[in-house]
Amino acid sequence: MATFVVPGQVVGSTATHLPGPGTHVYETNILASIIGRTFTIPAATKNDKPTISVPRPGPTPSNISAATPLPKVGSVVLCRVTRVQQRQVSASILLIDPSSEDVTSYTTATNDEIQFQAVLRREDIRTHEKDKIVMNEMYRVGDIIRAAVISLGDERNYYVSTAGNDFGVVVATSGAGNAMVPASWREMKDAVTGQGESRKVAKPS
Repeated sequence: MATFVVPGQVVGSTATHLPGPGTHVYETNILASIIGRTFTIPAATKNDKPTISVPRPGPTPSNISAATPLPKVGSVVLCRVTRVQQRQVSASILLIDPSSEDVTSYTTATNDEIQFQAVLRREDIRTHEKDKIVMNEMYRVGDIIRAAVISLGDERNYYVSTAGNDFGVVVATSGAGNAMVPASWREMKDAVTGQGESRKVAKPS
């Protein structure tokens, strides 16, 4: 059965599967590289392993905007950081979860007609030591973060919060351009070099 996954989520093991398109390997785990649903190709022979992949979605139907839900207070969203300033972070909302229950119910909101923007203020990043926050140590441009909508703002901008253990960076790229993995709630490490970088990390699912 196909499973909806986000970048960085474990989709299989190299002991039982081969990595296909839309995935990468870290240690013995096969991880999703893109957002989508898993697809498994059966092994060709008894000595082979099945291949697991995350195919890229096809063209978006022109009328999908009518079925795309709007973010609302309490919605859990995945956002890509587009700008980091001294007092706030700007981001584009990639996925919306209307029920806020399960990643499998996320709905894409990235077509040309709908492009929701999010603002994450410094005071909404975490619950403690807010006055000691250094923005570039929390988030960087290109990071994918999990956040909760706390205010609707205007029709194109939503205020979000990452205060709480479940919220923060879920996917990041290091300064060297490699995928990163969580090391603690405040650090991620380059999967190739092992070099650490500061982040406000979401608790792994």
